[in-house]
Amino acid sequence: MTEQHADVTPGTELARPCHRSLEPLHSLIYFSPEAEEEFGALGLDGTRMRYFAGRAAPMGAVGAGVVAATFYNFNPRVIAEVIPHAWTITTPEAVVAARFRAADTALRKLLGPETIVSEELAEAAALARRATEACRPEARPLYAGHADLEWPDEPHLVLWHAQSLLREHRGDGHLMVLQAAGLTGLQALVLQSASGEGLARQFSQASRGWSDEEWAQAQRELADRGLLDADGELTERGVAFREDVEQRTDALAAAPWAHLGAENAQRLAGYGKKLSTQVLKAGAFPKGTFAREKRVE
Repeated sequence: MTEQHADVTPGTELARPCHRSLEPLHSLIYFSPEAEEEFGALGLDGTRMRYFAGRAAPMGAVGAGVVAATFYNFNPRVIAEVIPHAWTITTPEAVVAARFRAADTALRKLLGPETIVSEELAEAAALARRATEACRPEARPLYAGHADLEWPDEPHLVLWHAQSLLREHRGDGHLMVLQAAGLTGLQALVLQSASGEGLARQFSQASRGWSDEEWAQAQRELADRGLLDADGELTERGVAFREDVEQRTDALAAAPWAHLGAENAQRLAGYGKKLSTQVLKAGAFPKGTFAREKRVE
C-alpha cells in the first residue's frame, strides 16, 4: 500500500482490494443451484423473480420502484414483471431464511468440510464481522435492510453475511457516486462493459433486461460526453472518468477498512483471496458470466 495522504479518507486504499478479494464469497448465491431450489420450493418462478425477491427481501415487501431504485442498473420494466407479485406468493421472511439455507449448502459444497471448520475461515469471519461495525445506514437502504437481519452462528455464514453487508454498503455508496457523476443505471452498465471488467456484456445486458436499441442509445449518450468512441470503446477521458468514479466509491466504502486497520484488513483480504479462489475453481460461476476469466486480485 502507498503512503496515506492527509486529504485521503482513511481506509480508501484498502477498500477496493478488500472488496475484490471477498466479493465472490457473497455473489456466488446468485448463481447457485441451491438458491434456485430453495426459492423454487417457496413458489418463486423464474430466475429474475428469485433474484429480485432474494436480494430485496431484507428490506421487506417493497414495491418495484424501490427495487429499481436500489438495484439501479436493471430495466424497471423487468422488475415490475415480478415485484411486488413475488410477495403474493411468499413472504420476505421466508425468502431471507431460504437464502441463508442456500448459502449454507452452497458454501459447504464449494469450500469442502475441512475448510468449513478451519481456523482460517473462523478468523476471516471474525475479522469481516468486525469490519461491519463501522458501516452506517444513512442513505444506504439496501445495506440497512440487510443490517437489520440477525447474525447467524456458523462461521462460514457469519463470513457470508458480513460480506453481504460490506458489499451492499459499498454498492449503496457507489450509487451515490453514479448519481453525482450524472450516470443512469444503463449508462453505468454500458461504461463498465466497455472497460472489459466485471460481467460480460451479453450476460449483463440480457440479465438486466435492456434491448439492443436501448444499449446503443446509451452508447451514443456516453459518446456525446466524450467517454466512448465511435466503436463503443472507452476513450482516454472515459478511462479517467471511470477511475474517478471508482476512487470516489472507495472513499465512501473506506470506513470498515479503516476501523479494521491496515494489518487486519490485509489479513482478511488474504483469507478472502484464498477462499474466493477456492469457490471459483469449484465452479461457483457459469462460463460466460464475466468479461474476463474471473481471478481474485
